Parts: sequence; structure tokens; C-alpha cells
Amino acid sequence: MAGNRYDRAITVFSPDGHLFQVEYAQEAVKRGSTAIGIRGKDIVVLGVEKKAVAKLQVDRTVRKICLLDDHVVMCFAGLTADARILIDRARVECQSHKLTVEDPVTMEYIARFVAGIMQKYTQSLGRRPFGLSVLMAGFDYDGSPHLYLSDPSGSYYEWKATAIGRNSKTVEEFLEKRYTDTVAASDEEVVRLAIRGLMEVVQSSAKNIEIAVLKKGKAMEMLDHETLEKIVGEIEKEKEEEAAKKKAEQEKLNK
Repeated sequence: MAGNRYDRAITVFSPDGHLFQVEYAQEAVKRGSTAIGIRGKDIVVLGVEKKAVAKLQVDRTVRKICLLDDHVVMCFAGLTADARILIDRARVECQSHKLTVEDPVTMEYIARFVAGIMQKYTQSLGRRPFGLSVLMAGFDYDGSPHLYLSDPSGSYYEWKATAIGRNSKTVEEFLEKRYTDTVAASDEEVVRLAIRGLMEVVQSSAKNIEIAVLKKGKAMEMLDHETLEKIVGEIEKEKEEEAAKKKAEQEKLNK
């Protein structure tokens, strides 16, 4: 019942220190499509679950991955309408910074800016928190890759690999087991890890996955369906071989 008394205004804390409106926004994120981000040595990969669109809908208008600047990519989990507002604000800030300072934004700068906007909406009357979490990936001037996550509370953190949205815990557990410095050193392995991470929770894998690859000094590349199909096929074959190997080992132990 405590929630009924303290969730009517976003600026009011409950006696145990909760802001219920922010927690409700975080629940909206948990219901959103799964998104994954992985940072390698010279590459950053973002991947999202692509939901099936209506038969008559133009699917190119449904995008969860977008460019904020030539070197900054964002994806999100949660309310798409909220994301559109945040993306527009971040794009304007990237261009304003470039005009004022004559240098492109650093990843920490734009992550802090986006988190600052989200935090303002947790303490202003007549507004509500943003119902989304975002992953921001890109490169700084020195060519170092970065991956940041910001949530509805306005906090932001840098990650080597993480996931947001529905089933994010399952993907995070998978990444904790599979992500190593050896994997991070190989561009190809980083891409495969992102796809395999999404395959843990996404049905009809290649059709329902979008992958954006950003490499040092190169424009963002969206992997086409044929490339995804090929990698997914290889991963499924590896899974079958692993399962067969485990089964053979188990049978050997039973004997």
C-alpha cells in the first residue's frame, strides 16, 4: 500500500527512500526489447532484438539503433517515443559541441549529458521520468573505444559488455561467462559474441536481430541479413557440436 501513497508525485520519497515513479520507469525498460553492447580492442558492437512489424508497416521506420554523431552510436530499450526526444537532444548537443569547441564530443561527455537530461526528469513537477535505458558506444580522439549505459534514474556507467531490456539478466550472465580479453582482441569474435548473446533470448534468430558495428576511423555498419544468416548458422552448428560432445561425455561417465 505504500506505493499508493507515495507514487502520485515523482518528487516525493517514500519512507524507505524510494522514488516510485523512477522504479516504474525502470519496469518499462524491463518490458522493452533486449539490447546488447560489447566493447572490443578496436571495435564496439551494439545489437537489438527486432520485433516483427505489422504486415503493412514499413519496417525501415522502426529503428532501435541510431547515430548521434559520426563516431557515436546509441541503442535503447523502453519507450520509443521517449527515445526520439532524447536522441534529438543528444544530436543537437553533439553538433553544438563541435561548433563551439571545434572537436567532436568525447564518449564520457555525451554519456554525462544524456544522463543529466534523464536525471532532471526525476525531480521536476509536471514531467515524468524517461521510460528507457540507453547504450552509447563510440570512440574518443585517441581511438579508444567506450560503451556507456544510462538508466531512467540519470546514473551512467562504463561497461566492457552489458545488456538492457527484457531478459537482460540472462544475456548478462552469458556475457560474464564468455567475455574475455582474448575475445575482445578479435573484431570477428566480438561480433559473434553479440549475436550469440542475443540468440540466448531471441526467437527466429537472424530475422529478429539487428547488429551495428563501429570500428576505429570507419562509419557505422549495419550487418545485412545474409551476413547475419551466415554467422547464426555457424553459431547454431557450434552449439549442436557442443551439445553432442557433452552428451558423449555424460554417456561415458554413466558407463
